[in-house]
Amino acid sequence: MVLIVTDFRAVPSEAKGCAVALGNFDGVHAGHQAVIGSAAKAAEEKNVPLAALVFEPPPRRFFAPDSEPFRIMRPEKRRQALADLGVSVIFELPFNAEMAGMGPDEFIQTVLVDGLNLSHLSVGFDFRFGRGREGDTFTLQRAADEKGFSLSVMDRVTDGTSKVSSTAIRQALQDGQPDKAAQLLGHYWCVDGVIEHGEKRGRTIGFPTANLKLGNLLNPRHGVYAVWMRLDGEGDWIGGVANFGRTPTTGIRDPLLEVYLFGFSGELYDTPVEIALVSFLRDEHKFDSLEAMTHAIADDVQNAMSLLKDMADQQLRISQLPLPNAPSLL
Repeated sequence: MVLIVTDFRAVPSEAKGCAVALGNFDGVHAGHQAVIGSAAKAAEEKNVPLAALVFEPPPRRFFAPDSEPFRIMRPEKRRQALADLGVSVIFELPFNAEMAGMGPDEFIQTVLVDGLNLSHLSVGFDFRFGRGREGDTFTLQRAADEKGFSLSVMDRVTDGTSKVSSTAIRQALQDGQPDKAAQLLGHYWCVDGVIEHGEKRGRTIGFPTANLKLGNLLNPRHGVYAVWMRLDGEGDWIGGVANFGRTPTTGIRDPLLEVYLFGFSGELYDTPVEIALVSFLRDEHKFDSLEAMTHAIADDVQNAMSLLKDMADQQLRISQLPLPNAPSLL
């Protein structure tokens, strides 16, 4: 059980003295894992709990409340990902006017030292903090020497050419490159939520879809994708084809992810699901007729099915991809 702490002025005794990994940890990619790994090493050496410190909501949402959705994963998924790495305490501190107004030295003293009473801190090489992003790793090292906690600063982590970062993952998804995002993440990018009632137009043309709003998750490039989907967070992953977009042929509406599962029958309304975007097939189009759109969807189904079957047959797995050895195409 992971302990969630949301107030740095009311930290329970069992959460004090931790080795703390500090960052946004959106996606918990390889760079984040390196920071958490260094904190885990310190936690073991000092025989203290391993903790992660994140801001919730993120600073970006505080400074630009009307900005487009940008999250790679929901907080609940981030918690699970951190727990899977051995984190036992998560400080989810609200980023508000008080936090935004703290200078670097005040943040270190008030939050890290007085509040958390940390024994160790791990950050990335480019970490900046405090009012106006005035603080950096040199600020932290000076404070660590003065206040008696140890500090680890992790080097840049790359995919062989460029830095692994949440920004690069977001860009890949917005460019329609879920395969590149998967390489950076170490697993396919998954969205999750509850299937909602839609216009039910798909069933009239032979392609009934399960519909999911992404909410505050990043919006990937509009278009058609080969996907895997899992129901209720367990069981087999089922192959499918999905469209994310505004349905220009049948009437513009808010972006929606519509998934057609191969050979699936039954109702999925109000069912929690996870959907892994595997490959981008084409951009969303406005077709001249419903018939033309139906023919295009049929081609999309065949293309997605062929691609996923080849992957399943060859067992082309990305490290840590949460799929079984034999995903079902039904």
